[in-house]
Amino acid sequence: MVKRFLITFLCVIGVATQLFSQGYNQERVSLTNFLIRMYENAPFEGVRVVDDYEHKYLISVLSLETAKYENESQMNRVASVKAMSQANRFFNGSRITSDLVIRTTTAQSNGETDTELIESINEHSFGYVQSLEQLTNFSDENARTIFIYCTEIKEQ
Repeated sequence: MVKRFLITFLCVIGVATQLFSQGYNQERVSLTNFLIRMYENAPFEGVRVVDDYEHKYLISVLSLETAKYENESQMNRVASVKAMSQANRFFNGSRITSDLVIRTTTAQSNGETDTELIESINEHSFGYVQSLEQLTNFSDENARTIFIYCTEIKEQ
């Protein structure tokens, strides 16, 4: 009787752990592999909308120089903020202002004029993009790390 109870108990525990164990979403894996192949075929950066058979995804692709960051945590945080910024501009738009200052100086001794151009570009946007998830990151041949972020576009 005790053996039968123990075997039944172990079977129930085994089934329960299989039901609640974490698995990979095959759809996400396929999407990630497709986006990596697409990037390797023709590198790009920015935001794109990708149509699947049943879903629409907004992807944000960016690259960062690996040598500029002390550790991977900093690089991941910067990539996350840049990806959210790109997606936010796509969904909510932005306002860009530009100022150009031309400064000229003339030397007294030889009469030569030096010209210095200063251009200031400001971008203003507002909003928030929810649930932007990092699909993958990988290194390219130029010592840069490519980050691909994704969110599903819900039909309204």
